[in-house]
Amino acid sequence: MDIEKNIHDYIYGDNSSQGIQPLERYASFDYCFNYFQSFQEQGRISELASSSHLHESCLHLGFYLASWGMLRGSSFLLGKSVKVYEALIRTIVNANPILWEIDVNCYTPENIRLILDFRKTIQENLNYGNGASDILVTKIMLGVFGNVPAFDTNFKNGFGVSTFGKSALEKISSFYEANSIIIENSRLATLDFMTGQSTNRLYTRAKVIDMVFFIEGGK
Repeated sequence: MDIEKNIHDYIYGDNSSQGIQPLERYASFDYCFNYFQSFQEQGRISELASSSHLHESCLHLGFYLASWGMLRGSSFLLGKSVKVYEALIRTIVNANPILWEIDVNCYTPENIRLILDFRKTIQENLNYGNGASDILVTKIMLGVFGNVPAFDTNFKNGFGVSTFGKSALEKISSFYEANSIIIENSRLATLDFMTGQSTNRLYTRAKVIDMVFFIEGGK
């Protein structure tokens, strides 16, 4: 596998996408991540669920998930309004603060446990029919915290895992340790919605790994 080529193809586009550009689908992650991270960086996490911001918080998360394929076909969310995310936003507000700081370079046993415990919390609070899938849970966690890759079909095929669990997270940690220089050097800045230019906020390591194996699994 050519890690650097996969990252290049994700950023600049290949036969199936136009890459990360302000009007393209991949940028939906940037806008969602920027929104939630800005509250965390300013010490205003609780305001995400305030009367002034709750609607906007639901819209940011909902559109990102829609753009990233979670409202197609017969999905549960396709039949719901954006108000379905209210309980989830409150869950995010009340999450363990450490979840905002975790990245793959610190996948300690305790941090892995926190991630997997929060998976259960999301599933309990999203009111998602028969239960939220690994794909949906990890896309939420990636878009808000940036602490796990999105376990969609491409990622799982490319990375060689079938489920979102302890062994998969340990495998991600090992991959980072073996390729840390490339990953660190590939942490580009997110795009700003208003200007379309780069912000001062970098992609997390989990996001870079998500890019690598999303491309790999789509080949």
